[in-house]
Amino acid sequence: MVVNPNEHIEELTFADVIGDRFGRYSKYIIQDRALPDIRDGLKPVQRRILFAMQQDRNTSENPYRKSAKTVGNVIGNYHPHGDSSVYEAMVRLSQDWKLREPLIDMHGNNGSMDGDPAAAMRYTEARLSPIASLLLEDINYETIDYAFNFDDTIEEPIVLPARYPNLIVNGATGISAGYATEIPPHNLGEVIDAVIYILKHKKYELSDLLKFIKGPDFPTGGIIQGAKDLSNAYKNGNGKVVVRSKIEIETLKGGKSQIVATELPYDVNKSKLIQRLDDIRLQRKLEGISEVRDESDRDGVRLVIELKRDVDADAVLNYLLKNSDLQVNYHFNMIAIHNRRPVLANLKLILESYIDHQREVITRRTKFQLAQDKTRLHIVDGLIRVMSILDQVIATIRQSENKSDAKANLVKEFEFSNEQAEAIVSLQLYRLTNTDITALQNERLELNERIGMYENILANDDILNKVLINELSDVKKKFATPRRTEIEAEVEEITIESTLLIPQEDVVVSVTNEGYVKRTSHRSFNSSDTLNLGRREFDYAIYVEKLSTYDAIVMITNKGNYIYIPVNELPDIRWNDMGMHISQKYRLKEGEQLIAAFKAVQGIGDADSNIAEDKVLLATRLGMIKQTRLDEFVTFRSYKTKSAIAMKLKKDDELISAIPVKDKTDYQVVFLTHRSYSLRYPLSEVSSYSLRAQGVIGINLKEEDYVVAALVIEDDTNTQIVGLTQRGNIKRFKPDIVGSASRGSRGILLLKELKSQPHRLINALAITDANAPLVVYGDTGFESEIQPNDYPISERLSNGSAVKEIEKLGNVLDIHLAQLKLINQESKIEE
Repeated sequence: MVVNPNEHIEELTFADVIGDRFGRYSKYIIQDRALPDIRDGLKPVQRRILFAMQQDRNTSENPYRKSAKTVGNVIGNYHPHGDSSVYEAMVRLSQDWKLREPLIDMHGNNGSMDGDPAAAMRYTEARLSPIASLLLEDINYETIDYAFNFDDTIEEPIVLPARYPNLIVNGATGISAGYATEIPPHNLGEVIDAVIYILKHKKYELSDLLKFIKGPDFPTGGIIQGAKDLSNAYKNGNGKVVVRSKIEIETLKGGKSQIVATELPYDVNKSKLIQRLDDIRLQRKLEGISEVRDESDRDGVRLVIELKRDVDADAVLNYLLKNSDLQVNYHFNMIAIHNRRPVLANLKLILESYIDHQREVITRRTKFQLAQDKTRLHIVDGLIRVMSILDQVIATIRQSENKSDAKANLVKEFEFSNEQAEAIVSLQLYRLTNTDITALQNERLELNERIGMYENILANDDILNKVLINELSDVKKKFATPRRTEIEAEVEEITIESTLLIPQEDVVVSVTNEGYVKRTSHRSFNSSDTLNLGRREFDYAIYVEKLSTYDAIVMITNKGNYIYIPVNELPDIRWNDMGMHISQKYRLKEGEQLIAAFKAVQGIGDADSNIAEDKVLLATRLGMIKQTRLDEFVTFRSYKTKSAIAMKLKKDDELISAIPVKDKTDYQVVFLTHRSYSLRYPLSEVSSYSLRAQGVIGINLKEEDYVVAALVIEDDTNTQIVGLTQRGNIKRFKPDIVGSASRGSRGILLLKELKSQPHRLINALAITDANAPLVVYGDTGFESEIQPNDYPISERLSNGSAVKEIEKLGNVLDIHLAQLKLINQESKIEE
């Protein structure tokens, strides 16, 4: 016979194996780890900790014991997991900012609201709190079921008697496989009142219960807003409510004030909250905060936000409520184990399940006590009967050979039961006095009364309910405390008025060609050489303007994007220092740089009605053109780190011009190409398009030709154009020599074509002041400052005149204005 060595191996698909194993694991962590039981409100590890402490007599009436001993007992007897997980659960049961009614009384460092960890378990001591004993009360009266522990050596309870509704009083939080629970804590007195109402009324609605349970009662206090949201959460078992800190605004000397929070939302880490508030101050996301400090002590929480002089405290508070954990959304998700299954439980189900559990506990306790008292009554009846036949009983016992023979003779001769016979032979002689006979008779009366009471409880549900009501009333009288969390009916809408949060200040904003931006105070600007703008070599300003911190600017890049920055978010940097490069905050494409900047229609304050109807002319290297309303360049959600599309570009195309134009003003568009083709037509021929639109053809280009300048010239102005060729020639001319034609035409040449080294345009500028200096720079690093008046106005086909000091420039690269208007005034700004 051939034996197959692999016959015991079963072939299974990987999916079946994973599904089976994960299913078992999920069932375990759902039922026996992460979710609380709806009856006692405890997770298995919590139940085992309390039971182990009770078994070890580590109760509130006895001295504290080392936490390590309890952890060892729990791990060794009931919970075969790591000691850290058991100790962390034990610590949480002792934290009065986590539980409304802490179940463990711990000596030593048990952590803090700042997220500090507890001291090691070898340092702390603990015992059950008085109210925790209520969860274990009557556990020895066969009120609950037991199961064997992990190694089948001893038994542990599968649920505790729980003489008060712990699940809803202390709440629960946990994450399981496919389930998560978030049950808020409530006020013990209110919950007991609701349970008693259910016991007294056969019919009731959720609204009846909510007359007693106003809402969660967090151990950290705070304010809950939204009665309707609370009602829906209790009805459905899940929902969301707004929880905010309890805050006061205190007035200080010198026009200052401070915001003081004395109660924080539940489960908010105070240390992280303070760090977040200080980050808002340091990063200047909000002007007006001078200091954030923690003045909390043994008397309670006190978080202070001191404000600068004349700052609107209410406006600052609204911003902080919106942007920090001074106000949070608390999400109900009341999932608990009910009949060994995870259930999304509403308030009625939780309370009804608790009542059913208590009825079972009282019934089982009553049956246990009834059986005990009946047994004792039987013994007492036998002892009383002995007194009437004492001499015969004594004689029978004396004639017996031993104890067992004496018991048998008593049963045989006097018809005592075995239990009575055992009590008789064990009777001490002093019990035969008249006093003891009287005591036995009184005891029989008491036993009969108790037996009658027990039988009534078991026979009548109304009497059982009264017992439960009385016991719950005693718990309320002994342990109930006033509500800590306030309930407000409506959710207060938070309106952030940014103009109140940011002090208005007039500043000078500068943007350079290479992407350096900054704002400068008037004091710094006036104390500096206004011509000496901090910049890198070859860099130059493309925008300098006096603005307010309530304004915003828009910057256009050659890749067709725009960046929106409120002026108050620009770095405050001295005039003579370089600003912040935009790449520090924004993700730029390779080769992307700024070509223009202008004031946005709407900054932080109201819209500027003077420019609301204005537009921006956008023109590209490949001759595309469009107008877009200025008020379309607005802020967007990710404006702090990203740019937005201003104009869709074809492959290999780029923007070369972005020029703001005023509404109801006559303009001419002038195109100049590398090969010196020029075209002029009214701006009205260019249609308006939205952002992202590609636009229309502005000029018809020859192959390998491209646009070097797209200019806008206002009619009836003394505007001139200055062009620069690659050979270093300056051509100054009037716009009217450019041929006027319709949009999309090719235009006419401006330079005389030479057989050898023909001139080609590099760039061109429109100027209104022939005395304003220009700068030409070349690849040698040399910059040559020129005056346009030094170069004659030329005819159409003239190639212009050579730049002075051409030999020092080498190959010329570009031309730009030496100074912008504001700087060129050389006059100080009035502060």
